[in-house]
Amino acid sequence: MNLLSIALLSTGSSLLGAWPLPAGPSPAATSLVSVVVTDLPSTKATVKLYFYNVKDNFLKRGSYTLLKYVKPAGSKQITLPIDLPNGEWAVALTQDLNNNDLVDKNFLGIPTEPYAFSNNVRPKLAPPEFEECKFTVSGPSKVVTISMKK
Repeated sequence: MNLLSIALLSTGSSLLGAWPLPAGPSPAATSLVSVVVTDLPSTKATVKLYFYNVKDNFLKRGSYTLLKYVKPAGSKQITLPIDLPNGEWAVALTQDLNNNDLVDKNFLGIPTEPYAFSNNVRPKLAPPEFEECKFTVSGPSKVVTISMKK
């Protein structure tokens, strides 16, 4: 390597060291959401909370964004504090009464175990849409209350 190459290399690396590096992606803003589930049919059976933030994935098997399991520990009500990225979310939940890790259904495909949705949507003939169940997460905190009462 000749002297000119070394000088150019040295000058170039000095300039690169002074050049500001691009900022990486900033972490998504999150908010504390307290999901309060009331009127649990069982004070022992596990409650599964399925969180969705993609409209097209809502209620599709295995397509939830986040899944949480909560034991009621003898209470008819649970509270799950969770940090969620800001945006639109919907929650579907079930209570597994027979502990078989499935949502049991009858011959028509209607769940025979307790279930509920955010905004306390009560579907009659078809599963609810994301738009019916969605809520907006923003700001420092939010409380979402869901009743399991049918």
